[in-house]
Amino acid sequence: MSAGEKKNIIAVIGPTAVGKTAFSLRLARELSAEIISVDSRQVYRYLDVGTDKVSLALRREILHHLIDIVDPDQIYSAAGFAADASCAIERISARGRTSLLVGGTPFYYRALTGALSDKLPKDGAARRALELEVEERGLHELHKELCEVDPAAALKIHKNDPVRTMRALEIYRTTGKTATWWYENQGKISHPYNIFYIGLIRERPSLYQNIEKRVRFQFSHGYPEEVEWLLAQGYSPKLPALAGFGYRELAAYLLGKYGLEDAIQGDIRSTKAFARRQMTWFKHFCPAMWYDCGAMTEKQITDDALERCLRYLERRSTE
Repeated sequence: MSAGEKKNIIAVIGPTAVGKTAFSLRLARELSAEIISVDSRQVYRYLDVGTDKVSLALRREILHHLIDIVDPDQIYSAAGFAADASCAIERISARGRTSLLVGGTPFYYRALTGALSDKLPKDGAARRALELEVEERGLHELHKELCEVDPAAALKIHKNDPVRTMRALEIYRTTGKTATWWYENQGKISHPYNIFYIGLIRERPSLYQNIEKRVRFQFSHGYPEEVEWLLAQGYSPKLPALAGFGYRELAAYLLGKYGLEDAIQGDIRSTKAFARRQMTWFKHFCPAMWYDCGAMTEKQITDDALERCLRYLERRSTE
């Protein structure tokens, strides 16, 4: 590839429970592709049932990357994802195979394309963890931490300002770079990829039905036992990895704070809200081809998407 030329990459996006996994496996087989997971929860080891990971058997059939790469008590940032995904793309390309990005974490895609600087991400799990730290450690300790990681921002933020202190630390913990760095480098970041997004959507009642069905399946197929095991290993429910929907409700249930059905309903509500937030982000992704899973058959979607993907991959761009 000549200097200045960008690689054309395919990505499968859409809200949780829309059907990305099954579709991506079909597409990967047709493209002889390897899948790079773009999921901020599947990076964690031992979080299997709750993150709906692809089985080991399927991962042997179709190689998957960036699943099970950090422990639950490690911090993993969007910037770390961008670096790891770039390395995976280069290795896959060196073997003469196609990279297929699959997942529903919007700010991971934005990090890979250098777009975080124009709209910095918000990470609910990181924010909740910081709110707990304010209570336990105190605001001054958090501001002291900000002084160490981002002194320029700390000078501008009063030590008694919890909102801006937490926001600056949230940006740092989420992206791996300081808020000061991002603001100074807005619009200066380049990347070596052009990404064509294949998007899957469903009518909201159908999507919500899928979410409820999946949550109940998870709860009856090892999800409570998974969270119980994690807590028994000493992983705190306050960790960002365990503060996300589902895990936090089950941790509260196991700690006796409310009943199992309450945990199920809480997970369902949170997952639905997450799906809405995903689409708020994804609707701005382009170029994208969107398919309504309720209006077309699996074969129709796969056949049309495959044709478009092959045409896109054959194009050469020097943007």
